[in-house]
Amino acid sequence: MWKFSQRKRLISQGLSSAKVRRKQLDSPLVDALEEGWAAKNAIMIAFNVGLAVLIFSSAQSEPLKRFLICLLVFGTAMTALWINQPRSFASNSRLLLILSVCFLQLVGVRLILANTGAINPSFAPLLFPYAFAPLILSVLIGRHHGLYVAIFCSLWGSFLLPYMNPVFIVLSLITGFIAVFVTLQVRRRSRLIRAGLYVGIATWILAAVFGLIGPIHMDGVDWRLIGWQTLVALGTGLATAVVVSGILPAIETLFNITTDISWLEMADMNHPLLRRLSMEAPGTYHHSLAVANLSEAAAEAVGANPTICRVMSYFHDIGKLVKPEYFTENMGAGHNPHDELTPTMSALIIIAHVKEGVDLALKHKLNGLVVDAIQQHHGTSLVGYFYQRALQQQQDARLGGKIMNMRDDDIPEVREESFRYPGPKPQNREIAIVSLADSVESASRSIERPTAQRIEDLVNDLIDKRIADHQLDECPLTLDEIRRIGESFRTTLASMMHSRVAYPAASRRDNKEPKDVATKRSEQSAA
Repeated sequence: MWKFSQRKRLISQGLSSAKVRRKQLDSPLVDALEEGWAAKNAIMIAFNVGLAVLIFSSAQSEPLKRFLICLLVFGTAMTALWINQPRSFASNSRLLLILSVCFLQLVGVRLILANTGAINPSFAPLLFPYAFAPLILSVLIGRHHGLYVAIFCSLWGSFLLPYMNPVFIVLSLITGFIAVFVTLQVRRRSRLIRAGLYVGIATWILAAVFGLIGPIHMDGVDWRLIGWQTLVALGTGLATAVVVSGILPAIETLFNITTDISWLEMADMNHPLLRRLSMEAPGTYHHSLAVANLSEAAAEAVGANPTICRVMSYFHDIGKLVKPEYFTENMGAGHNPHDELTPTMSALIIIAHVKEGVDLALKHKLNGLVVDAIQQHHGTSLVGYFYQRALQQQQDARLGGKIMNMRDDDIPEVREESFRYPGPKPQNREIAIVSLADSVESASRSIERPTAQRIEDLVNDLIDKRIADHQLDECPLTLDEIRRIGESFRTTLASMMHSRVAYPAASRRDNKEPKDVATKRSEQSAA
Protein backbone atom coordinates (compact mmCIF):
# COMPACT_ATOMS: atom_id res chain seq x y z
CA MET A 1 0.00 0.00 0.00
CA TRP A 2 2.86 2.37 0.88
CA LYS A 3 4.55 1.73 -2.49
CA PHE A 4 1.29 2.40 -4.32
CA SER A 5 0.72 5.77 -2.59
CA GLN A 6 4.38 6.72 -3.07
CA ARG A 7 4.12 5.95 -6.78
CA LYS A 8 0.95 8.04 -7.07
CA ARG A 9 2.73 10.97 -5.42
CA LEU A 10 5.72 10.71 -7.79
CA ILE A 11 3.42 10.56 -10.81
CA SER A 12 1.54 13.68 -9.68
CA GLN A 13 4.88 15.48 -9.33
CA GLY A 14 5.95 14.36 -12.82
CA LEU A 15 8.82 12.33 -11.41
CA SER A 16 7.54 8.94 -12.52
CA SER A 17 5.73 7.49 -15.51
CA ALA A 18 2.09 6.47 -15.14
CA LYS A 19 2.70 3.55 -17.46
CA VAL A 20 3.42 0.19 -15.84
CA ARG A 21 5.01 -2.32 -18.18
CA ARG A 22 3.43 -5.74 -18.08
CA LYS A 23 5.69 -8.66 -17.32
CA GLN A 24 5.45 -12.40 -16.92
CA LEU A 25 5.46 -13.35 -13.27
CA ASP A 26 7.31 -16.38 -11.90
CA SER A 27 5.85 -18.01 -8.81
CA PRO A 28 7.83 -20.41 -6.58
CA LEU A 29 4.57 -22.20 -5.76
CA VAL A 30 3.79 -22.76 -9.42
CA ASP A 31 7.34 -24.04 -10.00
CA ALA A 32 7.00 -26.45 -7.08
CA LEU A 33 3.68 -27.77 -8.39
CA GLU A 34 5.09 -28.13 -11.89
CA GLU A 35 8.37 -29.86 -11.05
CA GLY A 36 8.21 -30.96 -7.40
CA TRP A 37 8.23 -34.62 -6.42
CA ALA A 38 5.45 -34.15 -3.88
CA ALA A 39 2.98 -33.16 -6.60
CA LYS A 40 4.32 -35.89 -8.92
CA ASN A 41 3.82 -38.58 -6.27
CA ALA A 42 0.32 -37.29 -5.52
CA ILE A 43 -0.63 -37.57 -9.22
CA MET A 44 0.69 -41.14 -9.48
CA ILE A 45 -0.99 -42.24 -6.23
CA ALA A 46 -4.29 -40.72 -7.35
CA PHE A 47 -4.14 -42.63 -10.64
CA ASN A 48 -3.47 -45.93 -8.88
CA VAL A 49 -6.27 -45.32 -6.38
CA GLY A 50 -8.64 -44.69 -9.27
CA LEU A 51 -7.40 -47.83 -11.00
CA ALA A 52 -8.03 -49.80 -7.78
CA VAL A 53 -11.58 -48.45 -7.59
CA LEU A 54 -12.26 -49.55 -11.18
CA ILE A 55 -10.90 -53.06 -10.54
CA PHE A 56 -12.41 -53.74 -7.10
CA SER A 57 -15.83 -52.29 -8.00
CA SER A 58 -16.38 -54.94 -10.67
CA ALA A 59 -17.33 -58.57 -10.13
CA GLN A 60 -14.02 -60.11 -11.15
CA SER A 61 -12.05 -63.07 -9.96
CA GLU A 62 -8.88 -62.32 -8.00
CA PRO A 63 -9.15 -58.49 -8.06
CA LEU A 64 -6.13 -58.08 -5.78
CA LYS A 65 -3.95 -60.09 -8.12
CA ARG A 66 -5.17 -58.00 -11.06
CA PHE A 67 -4.44 -54.77 -9.19
CA LEU A 68 -0.91 -55.89 -8.30
CA ILE A 69 -0.24 -56.72 -11.94
CA CYS A 70 -1.59 -53.30 -12.92
CA LEU A 71 0.86 -51.73 -10.44
CA LEU A 72 3.71 -53.53 -12.18
CA VAL A 73 2.43 -52.30 -15.54
CA PHE A 74 2.23 -48.79 -14.05
CA GLY A 75 5.87 -49.00 -12.94
CA THR A 76 6.83 -50.08 -16.45
CA ALA A 77 4.81 -47.20 -17.92
CA MET A 78 6.51 -44.60 -15.72
CA THR A 79 9.94 -46.04 -16.50
CA ALA A 80 9.22 -45.93 -20.23
CA LEU A 81 8.02 -42.33 -19.94
CA TRP A 82 11.11 -41.35 -17.96
CA ILE A 83 13.45 -42.95 -20.51
CA ASN A 84 11.75 -41.99 -23.77
CA GLN A 85 10.02 -38.70 -22.83
CA PRO A 86 12.01 -37.20 -19.92
CA ARG A 87 10.52 -33.74 -20.39
CA SER A 88 6.99 -35.09 -20.05
CA PHE A 89 7.96 -37.08 -16.97
CA ALA A 90 9.61 -34.01 -15.39
CA SER A 91 6.53 -31.84 -16.02
CA ASN A 92 3.80 -32.59 -13.49
CA SER A 93 1.14 -30.91 -15.62
CA ARG A 94 2.10 -33.06 -18.59
CA LEU A 95 2.10 -36.20 -16.41
CA LEU A 96 -1.31 -35.24 -15.03
CA LEU A 97 -2.64 -34.82 -18.56
CA ILE A 98 -1.34 -38.23 -19.70
CA LEU A 99 -2.66 -40.15 -16.70
CA SER A 100 -5.98 -38.28 -16.64
CA VAL A 101 -6.68 -39.07 -20.28
CA CYS A 102 -5.76 -42.73 -19.71
CA PHE A 103 -8.05 -42.88 -16.69
CA LEU A 104 -10.97 -41.38 -18.62
CA GLN A 105 -10.60 -44.05 -21.30
CA LEU A 106 -10.55 -46.76 -18.64
CA VAL A 107 -13.66 -45.26 -17.04
CA GLY A 108 -15.38 -45.48 -20.43
CA VAL A 109 -14.45 -49.17 -20.70
CA ARG A 110 -15.70 -49.80 -17.15
CA LEU A 111 -19.05 -48.07 -17.79
CA ILE A 112 -19.68 -50.16 -20.91
CA LEU A 113 -18.86 -53.36 -19.01
CA ALA A 114 -21.20 -52.33 -16.20
CA ASN A 115 -24.09 -51.96 -18.67
CA THR A 116 -23.55 -55.08 -20.76
CA GLY A 117 -26.80 -56.50 -19.42
CA ALA A 118 -28.78 -53.67 -21.01
CA ILE A 119 -27.23 -54.01 -24.47
CA ASN A 120 -26.62 -56.77 -26.94
CA PRO A 121 -23.37 -58.55 -25.89
CA SER A 122 -22.22 -58.55 -29.52
CA PHE A 123 -22.18 -54.73 -29.47
CA ALA A 124 -19.89 -54.38 -26.41
CA PRO A 125 -16.53 -54.91 -28.20
CA LEU A 126 -17.55 -52.22 -30.71
CA LEU A 127 -18.53 -49.67 -28.05
CA PHE A 128 -15.20 -49.46 -26.25
CA PRO A 129 -13.48 -46.06 -26.80
CA TYR A 130 -10.20 -47.57 -27.95
CA ALA A 131 -9.02 -44.37 -29.67
CA PHE A 132 -10.01 -41.78 -27.05
CA ALA A 133 -6.64 -41.33 -25.29
CA PRO A 134 -4.48 -41.84 -28.43
CA LEU A 135 -6.48 -39.23 -30.35
CA ILE A 136 -6.21 -36.60 -27.61
CA LEU A 137 -2.52 -37.00 -26.88
CA SER A 138 -1.51 -37.43 -30.51
CA VAL A 139 -3.09 -34.07 -31.34
CA LEU A 140 -2.02 -32.28 -28.15
CA ILE A 141 1.53 -33.54 -27.55
CA GLY A 142 2.57 -35.69 -30.48
CA ARG A 143 2.51 -39.16 -31.99
CA HIS A 144 5.00 -40.67 -29.51
CA HIS A 145 2.68 -39.93 -26.61
CA GLY A 146 -0.28 -41.21 -28.62
CA LEU A 147 1.45 -44.54 -29.20
CA TYR A 148 2.50 -44.64 -25.54
CA VAL A 149 -1.06 -44.40 -24.20
CA ALA A 150 -2.36 -46.76 -26.87
CA ILE A 151 -0.06 -49.48 -25.50
CA PHE A 152 -0.63 -48.99 -21.78
CA CYS A 153 -4.35 -48.24 -21.98
CA SER A 154 -4.72 -51.53 -23.83
CA LEU A 155 -2.93 -53.39 -21.04
CA TRP A 156 -4.79 -51.71 -18.19
CA GLY A 157 -8.12 -52.04 -19.97
CA SER A 158 -7.67 -55.79 -20.40
CA PHE A 159 -7.61 -56.20 -16.60
CA LEU A 160 -11.04 -54.59 -16.31
CA LEU A 161 -12.63 -57.39 -18.35
CA PRO A 162 -14.15 -60.40 -16.55
CA TYR A 163 -11.42 -62.58 -18.06
CA MET A 164 -8.21 -61.92 -19.93
CA ASN A 165 -9.06 -61.32 -23.56
CA PRO A 166 -6.19 -61.06 -26.06
CA VAL A 167 -8.64 -59.94 -28.75
CA PHE A 168 -9.38 -56.80 -26.70
CA ILE A 169 -5.66 -56.01 -26.43
CA VAL A 170 -5.07 -56.47 -30.17
CA LEU A 171 -8.18 -54.47 -31.09
CA SER A 172 -7.21 -51.64 -28.71
CA LEU A 173 -3.58 -51.56 -29.85
CA ILE A 174 -4.22 -51.55 -33.60
CA THR A 175 -7.13 -49.11 -33.36
CA GLY A 176 -5.03 -46.77 -31.19
CA PHE A 177 -2.11 -46.95 -33.63
CA ILE A 178 -4.43 -46.15 -36.55
CA ALA A 179 -5.84 -43.18 -34.60
CA VAL A 180 -2.30 -41.85 -34.13
CA PHE A 181 -1.39 -42.43 -37.77
CA VAL A 182 -4.40 -40.50 -39.15
CA THR A 183 -3.75 -37.54 -36.81
CA LEU A 184 -0.07 -36.97 -37.57
CA GLN A 185 -0.80 -33.51 -38.99
CA VAL A 186 -4.21 -32.27 -37.88
CA ARG A 187 -4.56 -28.66 -39.03
CA ARG A 188 -8.36 -28.50 -39.05
CA ARG A 189 -10.94 -29.81 -36.63
CA SER A 190 -12.73 -31.53 -39.50
CA ARG A 191 -9.70 -33.83 -39.79
CA LEU A 192 -10.58 -35.21 -36.35
CA ILE A 193 -14.00 -36.27 -37.61
CA ARG A 194 -12.35 -37.99 -40.54
CA ALA A 195 -9.98 -39.70 -38.12
CA GLY A 196 -12.97 -40.93 -36.13
CA LEU A 197 -14.48 -42.40 -39.29
CA TYR A 198 -11.23 -44.24 -40.06
CA VAL A 199 -11.12 -45.55 -36.49
CA GLY A 200 -14.69 -46.83 -36.82
CA ILE A 201 -13.89 -48.60 -40.09
CA ALA A 202 -10.73 -50.12 -38.60
CA THR A 203 -12.67 -51.34 -35.55
CA TRP A 204 -15.27 -53.03 -37.75
CA ILE A 205 -12.67 -54.72 -39.96
CA LEU A 206 -10.69 -56.02 -36.97
CA ALA A 207 -13.88 -57.22 -35.27
CA ALA A 208 -14.84 -59.07 -38.45
CA VAL A 209 -11.39 -60.67 -38.62
CA PHE A 210 -11.74 -61.98 -35.05
CA GLY A 211 -15.30 -63.22 -35.59
CA LEU A 212 -17.04 -60.53 -33.54
CA ILE A 213 -19.25 -59.42 -36.46
CA GLY A 214 -22.20 -61.57 -37.29
CA PRO A 215 -22.77 -64.43 -36.75
CA ILE A 216 -21.81 -65.43 -40.27
CA HIS A 217 -22.59 -69.11 -40.98
CA MET A 218 -22.83 -71.29 -44.04
CA ASP A 219 -26.54 -71.69 -43.36
CA GLY A 220 -27.23 -67.94 -43.46
CA VAL A 221 -26.17 -64.44 -42.47
CA ASP A 222 -27.96 -62.14 -40.06
CA TRP A 223 -27.64 -58.99 -42.19
CA ARG A 224 -29.77 -56.99 -39.83
CA LEU A 225 -27.42 -57.62 -36.92
CA ILE A 226 -24.39 -56.93 -39.11
CA GLY A 227 -25.94 -53.64 -40.17
CA TRP A 228 -26.46 -52.59 -36.55
CA GLN A 229 -22.93 -53.66 -35.65
CA THR A 230 -21.58 -51.58 -38.53
CA LEU A 231 -23.53 -48.54 -37.32
CA VAL A 232 -22.29 -49.08 -33.77
CA ALA A 233 -18.63 -49.37 -34.87
CA LEU A 234 -18.78 -46.29 -37.08
CA GLY A 235 -20.87 -44.37 -34.54
CA THR A 236 -18.42 -45.11 -31.73
CA GLY A 237 -15.49 -43.88 -33.82
CA LEU A 238 -17.31 -40.70 -34.85
CA ALA A 239 -18.64 -40.07 -31.34
CA THR A 240 -15.12 -40.43 -29.92
CA ALA A 241 -13.79 -37.91 -32.46
CA VAL A 242 -16.64 -35.46 -31.72
CA VAL A 243 -16.03 -35.69 -27.96
CA VAL A 244 -12.28 -35.20 -28.46
CA SER A 245 -12.87 -32.21 -30.75
CA GLY A 246 -15.19 -30.66 -28.17
CA ILE A 247 -12.93 -31.03 -25.14
CA LEU A 248 -9.64 -30.15 -26.86
CA PRO A 249 -10.04 -26.34 -26.38
CA ALA A 250 -10.72 -26.84 -22.67
CA ILE A 251 -7.69 -29.12 -22.28
CA GLU A 252 -5.50 -26.67 -24.20
CA THR A 253 -6.52 -23.86 -21.84
CA LEU A 254 -6.25 -25.97 -18.69
CA PHE A 255 -2.81 -27.40 -19.45
CA ASN A 256 -1.44 -24.44 -21.44
CA ILE A 257 -0.88 -26.51 -24.60
CA THR A 258 -1.40 -25.15 -28.09
CA THR A 259 -2.20 -27.48 -30.99
CA ASP A 260 -1.55 -26.82 -34.66
CA ILE A 261 -5.27 -26.10 -35.00
CA SER A 262 -5.02 -23.24 -32.51
CA TRP A 263 -1.78 -21.99 -34.08
CA LEU A 264 -3.56 -21.74 -37.44
CA GLU A 265 -6.38 -19.81 -35.78
CA MET A 266 -3.79 -17.41 -34.34
CA ALA A 267 -2.35 -16.89 -37.83
CA ASP A 268 -5.48 -14.96 -38.80
CA MET A 269 -4.29 -11.69 -40.34
CA ASN A 270 -7.36 -9.90 -38.94
CA HIS A 271 -5.87 -9.91 -35.44
CA PRO A 272 -6.06 -6.33 -34.04
CA LEU A 273 -2.28 -6.08 -33.64
CA LEU A 274 -1.60 -7.23 -37.19
CA ARG A 275 -4.19 -4.83 -38.57
CA ARG A 276 -2.57 -1.99 -36.63
CA LEU A 277 0.82 -3.08 -37.94
CA SER A 278 -0.39 -2.98 -41.56
CA MET A 279 -1.80 0.53 -41.11
CA GLU A 280 0.69 2.20 -38.77
CA ALA A 281 3.92 0.40 -39.72
CA PRO A 282 3.44 -1.02 -43.24
CA GLY A 283 7.17 -1.58 -43.75
CA THR A 284 7.39 -3.69 -40.60
CA TYR A 285 4.23 -5.54 -41.64
CA HIS A 286 5.70 -6.58 -44.99
CA HIS A 287 8.99 -7.41 -43.30
CA SER A 288 7.10 -9.75 -40.94
CA LEU A 289 5.38 -11.47 -43.86
CA ALA A 290 8.75 -12.06 -45.55
CA VAL A 291 10.24 -13.40 -42.30
CA ALA A 292 7.25 -15.75 -42.00
CA ASN A 293 7.94 -17.18 -45.47
CA LEU A 294 11.62 -17.63 -44.71
CA SER A 295 11.15 -19.22 -41.29
CA GLU A 296 8.31 -21.52 -42.39
CA ALA A 297 10.40 -22.99 -45.22
CA ALA A 298 13.44 -23.35 -42.93
CA ALA A 299 11.36 -25.08 -40.25
CA GLU A 300 10.12 -27.62 -42.76
CA ALA A 301 13.72 -28.26 -43.82
CA VAL A 302 14.84 -29.25 -40.30
CA GLY A 303 11.64 -30.86 -38.98
CA ALA A 304 10.62 -27.98 -36.70
CA ASN A 305 7.03 -26.73 -36.51
CA PRO A 306 6.43 -24.43 -39.51
CA THR A 307 3.05 -23.19 -38.26
CA ILE A 308 4.54 -21.97 -34.98
CA CYS A 309 7.35 -20.23 -36.89
CA ARG A 310 4.85 -18.45 -39.13
CA VAL A 311 2.77 -17.16 -36.21
CA MET A 312 5.87 -16.07 -34.28
CA SER A 313 7.12 -14.21 -37.34
CA TYR A 314 3.86 -12.30 -37.70
CA PHE A 315 4.09 -10.91 -34.15
CA HIS A 316 7.84 -10.73 -33.48
CA ASP A 317 8.14 -6.99 -34.25
CA ILE A 318 4.83 -5.65 -32.91
CA GLY A 319 6.80 -3.53 -30.44
CA LYS A 320 7.70 -1.23 -33.34
CA LEU A 321 4.09 0.04 -33.25
CA VAL A 322 5.09 2.39 -30.40
CA LYS A 323 7.63 4.37 -32.50
CA PRO A 324 7.36 3.03 -36.07
CA GLU A 325 9.05 6.03 -37.69
CA TYR A 326 12.36 5.23 -35.97
CA PHE A 327 12.82 1.97 -37.90
CA THR A 328 14.35 1.92 -41.37
CA GLU A 329 11.56 0.05 -43.12
CA ASN A 330 8.99 2.68 -42.05
CA MET A 331 11.04 5.84 -42.66
CA GLY A 332 9.95 8.32 -45.25
CA ALA A 333 12.26 9.36 -48.06
CA GLY A 334 14.86 11.93 -47.04
CA HIS A 335 13.97 11.97 -43.33
CA ASN A 336 15.79 10.03 -40.63
CA PRO A 337 14.81 10.95 -37.05
CA HIS A 338 18.01 9.37 -35.75
CA ASP A 339 20.01 12.24 -37.28
CA GLU A 340 18.73 14.39 -34.42
CA LEU A 341 19.60 11.88 -31.68
CA THR A 342 22.76 10.61 -30.06
CA PRO A 343 23.74 7.01 -30.88
CA THR A 344 22.97 5.96 -27.31
CA MET A 345 19.45 7.37 -27.47
CA SER A 346 18.88 5.80 -30.89
CA ALA A 347 20.02 2.43 -29.57
CA LEU A 348 17.68 2.74 -26.59
CA ILE A 349 14.72 3.35 -28.91
CA ILE A 350 15.66 0.42 -31.14
CA ILE A 351 16.19 -1.95 -28.20
CA ALA A 352 12.97 -0.82 -26.50
CA HIS A 353 10.81 -2.38 -29.24
CA VAL A 354 11.41 -5.78 -27.61
CA LYS A 355 10.01 -4.70 -24.25
CA GLU A 356 7.20 -2.78 -25.92
CA GLY A 357 6.36 -5.88 -27.95
CA VAL A 358 6.18 -8.06 -24.84
CA ASP A 359 3.93 -5.45 -23.24
CA LEU A 360 1.53 -5.46 -26.21
CA ALA A 361 1.58 -9.27 -26.41
CA LEU A 362 0.66 -9.65 -22.74
CA LYS A 363 -2.02 -6.99 -23.09
CA HIS A 364 -3.64 -8.89 -25.98
CA LYS A 365 -3.13 -12.27 -24.23
CA LEU A 366 -1.02 -13.79 -26.97
CA ASN A 367 0.34 -17.31 -26.62
CA GLY A 368 3.29 -17.68 -24.24
CA LEU A 369 5.56 -18.98 -27.00
CA VAL A 370 4.82 -15.87 -29.07
CA VAL A 371 5.76 -13.70 -26.09
CA ASP A 372 9.00 -15.68 -25.77
CA ALA A 373 9.73 -15.17 -29.48
CA ILE A 374 9.26 -11.41 -29.15
CA GLN A 375 11.59 -11.33 -26.17
CA GLN A 376 14.26 -13.68 -27.53
CA HIS A 377 14.40 -13.08 -31.29
CA HIS A 378 17.28 -10.60 -30.93
CA GLY A 379 18.93 -12.49 -28.09
CA THR A 380 21.76 -10.38 -26.68
CA SER A 381 22.97 -9.23 -30.07
CA LEU A 382 24.61 -5.88 -30.70
CA VAL A 383 22.94 -2.90 -32.34
CA GLY A 384 26.01 -2.63 -34.53
CA TYR A 385 25.27 0.50 -36.59
CA PHE A 386 24.76 2.82 -33.64
CA TYR A 387 27.57 1.19 -31.67
CA GLN A 388 30.02 1.93 -34.48
CA ARG A 389 28.59 5.43 -34.79
CA ALA A 390 29.13 6.02 -31.06
CA LEU A 391 32.73 4.78 -31.34
CA GLN A 392 33.33 7.14 -34.25
CA GLN A 393 31.91 10.07 -32.30
CA GLN A 394 34.08 9.16 -29.33
CA GLN A 395 37.17 9.06 -31.56
CA ASP A 396 36.26 12.43 -33.08
CA ALA A 397 35.74 13.86 -29.60
CA ARG A 398 39.14 12.66 -28.49
CA LEU A 399 40.81 14.20 -31.53
CA GLY A 400 39.01 17.45 -30.85
CA GLY A 401 39.83 17.22 -27.16
CA LYS A 402 43.55 17.04 -27.90
CA ILE A 403 43.31 20.27 -29.82
CA MET A 404 41.40 21.91 -26.97
CA ASN A 405 43.63 20.33 -24.29
CA MET A 406 40.76 18.26 -22.82
CA ARG A 407 41.38 15.23 -20.64
CA ASP A 408 40.30 11.78 -21.80
CA ASP A 409 38.30 11.39 -18.59
CA ASP A 410 36.02 14.23 -19.72
CA ILE A 411 34.91 12.19 -22.75
CA PRO A 412 32.29 9.55 -21.82
CA GLU A 413 33.16 5.94 -22.48
CA VAL A 414 31.15 3.89 -24.98
CA ARG A 415 30.04 0.70 -23.27
CA GLU A 416 29.16 -2.20 -25.51
CA GLU A 417 26.56 -3.46 -23.00
CA SER A 418 24.50 -0.32 -23.61
CA PHE A 419 24.11 -1.29 -27.25
CA ARG A 420 23.10 -4.92 -26.71
CA TYR A 421 19.58 -6.33 -26.46
CA PRO A 422 18.66 -7.59 -22.98
CA GLY A 423 17.97 -11.16 -24.11
CA PRO A 424 17.53 -13.96 -23.27
CA LYS A 425 18.98 -15.84 -26.23
CA PRO A 426 16.66 -18.12 -28.28
CA GLN A 427 15.68 -21.12 -26.17
CA ASN A 428 14.06 -23.40 -28.78
CA ARG A 429 14.46 -24.26 -32.45
CA GLU A 430 11.47 -22.28 -33.70
CA ILE A 431 12.55 -19.03 -32.05
CA ALA A 432 16.13 -19.51 -33.28
CA ILE A 433 14.85 -19.97 -36.84
CA VAL A 434 12.73 -16.80 -36.59
CA SER A 435 15.74 -14.92 -35.19
CA LEU A 436 17.95 -15.95 -38.11
CA ALA A 437 15.20 -15.26 -40.66
CA ASP A 438 14.68 -11.79 -39.18
CA SER A 439 18.34 -10.82 -39.54
CA VAL A 440 18.66 -12.36 -43.02
CA GLU A 441 15.55 -10.66 -44.36
CA SER A 442 16.57 -7.25 -42.97
CA ALA A 443 20.08 -7.50 -44.41
CA SER A 444 18.85 -8.74 -47.80
CA ARG A 445 17.21 -5.37 -48.43
CA SER A 446 20.65 -3.82 -48.80
CA ILE A 447 21.58 -6.02 -51.80
CA GLU A 448 21.33 -3.75 -54.84
CA ARG A 449 21.66 -6.35 -57.60
CA PRO A 450 20.91 -9.71 -55.99
CA THR A 451 22.65 -12.71 -57.46
CA ALA A 452 22.86 -16.27 -56.19
CA GLN A 453 26.44 -15.75 -55.03
CA ARG A 454 25.69 -12.48 -53.22
CA ILE A 455 22.70 -14.03 -51.46
CA GLU A 456 24.77 -17.05 -50.42
CA ASP A 457 27.59 -14.85 -49.10
CA LEU A 458 25.12 -12.72 -47.15
CA VAL A 459 23.37 -15.68 -45.53
CA ASN A 460 26.61 -17.46 -44.65
CA ASP A 461 28.14 -14.30 -43.21
CA LEU A 462 25.12 -13.54 -41.01
CA ILE A 463 24.85 -17.09 -39.69
CA ASP A 464 28.59 -17.24 -38.99
CA LYS A 465 28.38 -13.97 -37.05
CA ARG A 466 25.45 -15.26 -34.97
CA ILE A 467 27.39 -18.40 -34.11
CA ALA A 468 30.56 -16.44 -33.29
CA ASP A 469 28.52 -14.10 -31.08
CA HIS A 470 27.16 -17.16 -29.20
CA GLN A 471 23.56 -16.26 -29.96
CA LEU A 472 22.61 -19.87 -30.77
CA ASP A 473 24.29 -21.48 -27.77
CA GLU A 474 21.08 -22.05 -25.79
CA CYS A 475 18.87 -23.53 -28.52
CA PRO A 476 18.94 -27.22 -29.56
CA LEU A 477 19.92 -26.62 -33.18
CA THR A 478 22.74 -28.80 -34.51
CA LEU A 479 25.36 -27.60 -36.99
CA ASP A 480 23.78 -29.76 -39.68
CA GLU A 481 20.37 -28.17 -39.03
CA ILE A 482 21.91 -24.70 -39.17
CA ARG A 483 23.47 -25.60 -42.52
CA ARG A 484 20.08 -26.75 -43.86
CA ILE A 485 18.44 -23.59 -42.54
CA GLY A 486 20.99 -21.53 -44.46
CA GLU A 487 20.30 -23.49 -47.65
CA SER A 488 16.57 -22.91 -47.19
CA PHE A 489 17.14 -19.18 -46.69
CA ARG A 490 19.19 -18.96 -49.89
CA THR A 491 16.52 -20.77 -51.90
CA THR A 492 13.65 -18.70 -50.51
CA LEU A 493 15.50 -15.38 -50.88
CA ALA A 494 16.45 -16.21 -54.47
CA SER A 495 12.79 -16.82 -55.32
CA MET A 496 11.69 -13.68 -53.47
CA MET A 497 14.32 -11.38 -55.01
CA HIS A 498 14.50 -12.70 -58.58
CA SER A 499 14.44 -10.04 -61.31
CA ARG A 500 11.59 -9.78 -63.81
CA VAL A 501 11.83 -9.53 -67.57
CA ALA A 502 11.39 -5.97 -68.81
CA TYR A 503 8.75 -5.89 -71.53
CA PRO A 504 9.10 -3.04 -74.10
CA ALA A 505 6.11 -0.77 -74.01
CA ALA A 506 6.04 -0.52 -77.83
CA SER A 507 5.56 -4.28 -78.18
CA ARG A 508 2.25 -4.19 -76.31
CA ARG A 509 -0.60 -2.56 -78.21
CA ASP A 510 -2.62 -1.98 -75.05
CA ASN A 511 0.14 0.21 -73.56
CA LYS A 512 0.19 3.95 -74.00
CA GLU A 513 2.13 5.11 -77.03
CA PRO A 514 5.35 7.05 -76.59
CA LYS A 515 4.79 10.75 -76.31
CA ASP A 516 6.51 11.65 -79.61
CA VAL A 517 4.41 9.10 -81.55
CA ALA A 518 1.20 10.35 -80.00
CA THR A 519 2.13 13.97 -80.78
CA LYS A 520 2.91 13.10 -84.40
CA ARG A 521 -0.42 11.35 -84.86
CA SER A 522 -2.33 14.27 -83.34
CA GLU A 523 -0.58 16.66 -85.68
CA GLN A 524 -1.48 14.47 -88.67
CA SER A 525 -5.11 14.29 -87.64
CA ALA A 526 -5.23 18.07 -87.12
CA ALA A 527 -3.80 18.65 -90.59
